[in-house]
Amino acid sequence: MRLAWEPMTSSHSLTIREFRPEDAEAAVAAHRAGREHLVTTAEALLWLNDRPSPDEHYRTFVAELDGRVVGSVRCGLVLGTTTTGVGHANGSVLPEFRRHGAATALLAAAERHLAEHGVTELHTWLDDEPAGLAFGTARGYQVGRAAQFGARDLALALPQAPVRPAGVELRPAADWADDPRPLFLVEADAIRDEPGEVPMDALEYEEWLRTEWARPDLDLALTVVAVVNGVPAAFSMVQTDGVDRYWSAFTACRREFRGRGLSKLAKLESLRLAAAAGYRRAYTSNDETNAPMLAINAWLGYERCAGERKGIKHLK
Repeated sequence: MRLAWEPMTSSHSLTIREFRPEDAEAAVAAHRAGREHLVTTAEALLWLNDRPSPDEHYRTFVAELDGRVVGSVRCGLVLGTTTTGVGHANGSVLPEFRRHGAATALLAAAERHLAEHGVTELHTWLDDEPAGLAFGTARGYQVGRAAQFGARDLALALPQAPVRPAGVELRPAADWADDPRPLFLVEADAIRDEPGEVPMDALEYEEWLRTEWARPDLDLALTVVAVVNGVPAAFSMVQTDGVDRYWSAFTACRREFRGRGLSKLAKLESLRLAAAAGYRRAYTSNDETNAPMLAINAWLGYERCAGERKGIKHLK
């Protein structure tokens, strides 16, 4: 797909087109510019666009301004839920190239693509600052719930580990590399309680393998699993940039094992291993209503570094 758009100033030429492999570095640079808390890589973006996703209809569109890739939008259908017709689209443009119509055109391309595949309700995340929120509301998005990002300097001392309950082991996710289904069962149970507008009540194993377990930035050595009498009960899943930045992708605990501090133990051990491996900055994100996880992150030494708000638009 290649679409030409009227630029906001006549001296610039703006084009929206589908992602190509050679766009990966520029698209990631736009995604991370001004957002030190977003841990992603060109390799991960290439994988997202190359993996099979017949039900998700995943696409990345890029914006070219005067021949240079200055932004992108990543979009698809929300899977893992019995709710139909919900899509996601998240875009970003390099700060110095904003106000030339690129973000508006990217979002419009995502809206058209998803509407063609049955999406009637589109969700996006907006930076929790005046310009970002104004951008969303001006384009028909209703601003809703808030989430916050936390950052931690891994050069600073970590808290002392609590006493480990009897029968509890902490093991790397690599121990389940050949058969990760026990870890899938932890996530499938825990994600039902995640704050959000869409209930994640239909996560399927094969889809989980394709969309999460196969990620190239998933670190199985730093993903720590709390095992109770031989049964995986909780984990702290980790993605990294392979250099010095660490991202807590999801911390989960099965319902019957809650109240024992297992998530805290797993996340603390993961951070300890990350620091020992040379990672220097750790980041995480939580819905602002998720008091238990916010309390764990505060105990671990995370400090708020940014925020975002959910924007929802009903497509015709």
